[in-house]
Amino acid sequence: MSKERIIFCDFDGTITVNDNIVAIMKHFKPEGWDKIVDDVIAQRVSIREGVGAMFALLPTARKKEVVDYAIGNAVIRDGFKEFVAYCREQGIKLLITSGGIDFFIYPLLAAFDIPREHIYCNASSFEGNTIEILWPNACDDQCTNDCGMCKTSIIRSYDAERYERIIIGDSITDFEGAKLVDTIFARSHLIDRCEQLGYPYYAFDTFFDIMKQLEAEPVL
Repeated sequence: MSKERIIFCDFDGTITVNDNIVAIMKHFKPEGWDKIVDDVIAQRVSIREGVGAMFALLPTARKKEVVDYAIGNAVIRDGFKEFVAYCREQGIKLLITSGGIDFFIYPLLAAFDIPREHIYCNASSFEGNTIEILWPNACDDQCTNDCGMCKTSIIRSYDAERYERIIIGDSITDFEGAKLVDTIFARSHLIDRCEQLGYPYYAFDTFFDIMKQLEAEPVL
């Protein structure tokens, strides 16, 4: 029997054209945010620590501005609507696995009729003086990377003997997950990492590219 295909798809910089967290920080420019981003990219601090620290620089009094900007500024990558329909038609399980935040991910995905239980992301609280990021999808006992939203834990929960596991991503939050899957669709920083590690991958610009390759690839 052939395996069931399951796709773990990143959000920021993958479903959307730009990284939404970085876009928020560049727009509001809280003091010290750029050093935190550099530290995360260089892996001097964990993703959980860095993302939490960046949002802690933004006061909750600006909640409406932050939320409105995040949603209004985002651009969905070409072909995503068709890709969601393709996965549904082909019986491919599509999971959104994102290090992004609920206050912009849920509204931006609302138009695509993706079940909420298939969307994994970080949560947020606006109860205090500054924005607090919450972490409902923490690392399992096999991950020590302090991911915040641990993609490898989710990937491991789907048996490799049963599933053909596919990742679509672009950046540091996808590096570890790419080591576990059968097929990698990559852009930006994830391409660089695949090149460094010698991992085979398919580059993409739009979701039409991904659909074309999935059609060409035999199911394992």
